[in-house]
Amino acid sequence: MTRHIGIVATGLTLALAGAGGAYAIALTTAIASSRSSGGAKAAEVGPAAGDARTAAATAPAIAPRAAREPGAATRPARSAAPDSPAVPRTPGAGAAVRAASITVYVANYSSGTVTPISAVTGRAGQAVSVGRGPDAIAITPNGRTAYVASSTSGTVTPIRTATDIAGKAIGVGRWPDAIAITPNGKTAYVANNGSGTVTPINTAAGAAGKPIKVGAGPAQIAVSPDGKTVFVVSDTAGTVTPISTATRKAGAAIKVGRPGPYAIAITPNSRTAYVASYQAGTVTPISTRKAGRAIKVGAGPDAIAITPNGKTAYVADDGPALVIPVSTATDKAGKPIKVARPGPYTIAITPNGKTAYVASYYAGSVTPIGTATGKPGTPVKVGSGPVAISVTPNGGTAYVLSLVAGTVTPISTTTDRAGQQVGVGSFPCALAITP
Repeated sequence: MTRHIGIVATGLTLALAGAGGAYAIALTTAIASSRSSGGAKAAEVGPAAGDARTAAATAPAIAPRAAREPGAATRPARSAAPDSPAVPRTPGAGAAVRAASITVYVANYSSGTVTPISAVTGRAGQAVSVGRGPDAIAITPNGRTAYVASSTSGTVTPIRTATDIAGKAIGVGRWPDAIAITPNGKTAYVANNGSGTVTPINTAAGAAGKPIKVGAGPAQIAVSPDGKTVFVVSDTAGTVTPISTATRKAGAAIKVGRPGPYAIAITPNSRTAYVASYQAGTVTPISTRKAGRAIKVGAGPDAIAITPNGKTAYVADDGPALVIPVSTATDKAGKPIKVARPGPYTIAITPNGKTAYVASYYAGSVTPIGTATGKPGTPVKVGSGPVAISVTPNGGTAYVLSLVAGTVTPISTTTDRAGQQVGVGSFPCALAITP
């Protein structure tokens, strides 16, 4: 079995999906953390002796999405040292627009740490030790606690954002790969890829509840903005399982594009969840717990984000390097938008809905798209291997996490210019921003 490192890309829209970021009702999360042995979907780590899931601190080989199908080629080995200087620096123009008290948290898989970055100074703070193999992170809506899922150790570690001190680790299932927090902040739901379960965590007590059985290989998780339903994407099973937050019981699994349902986003009104299936090349709308007709979008959709007004879902298509807008009113795909190629990897939308930022892993750049015109801007160079983007709640800055470079790059949303890169830990694969 090949192990796949989870990527969390948080885009700001009105649909809250707590996995991977701090999100009051004004945020959505496009989560990409998949571990299917049938199709590689995230940064891939070569196997260690006995079990690939135990791979940790060695310099891993990475194949973020080069090998969705069995037998496809993987990426070359990553060097032990990042290819960009790993030293804290001050941000560039626009990087700290209205950024008082905002902190960016980065999970470093191989380091077993989380790095806090001040949006005001643009400098990295002291790394916080957590469990082995941290690869998903979510922050409570009040911004007080960051919860870090560590897949190798099978734990979730709470970090107080006021002090950046880690609390007692909470045991969950095998290979926890994604985490989402309800809008009221009372419960964190953790998808355990190896166990085929979801573990609810009482955030007040810091205690895990009874695991909830879902489809095989749960890799992504999102909470509806109304807080009533948790949607769990299982790429091995090819299903989405709804869980009632009131009863913590799973409903009937919903079949979507198979193999490899991969990314999920929920409309602001909570009525529809859109699920991208990489190998099927489709996006499936789910409404009233039933799947609608699959929408054909291309040859490898692997990220999705919805505008704050809920009218359009933007789908990043890795194969032809396109972004496809999908009307949520008609569930029809619009004219594709060309972006930097190869490898559009993740997407985030600004809170005002005017710009979608698309990261291209192989190109090492981020392409801004004007949502009003559907036209791409000039690609912005960032660190090698960008895998996650998150926009600050005030909309002033987009932070881009680069796995290969081991850096975070701030981009001013006013000028679309990159500031100075900030070095973080080894093999960073997830980030979240305080509200």
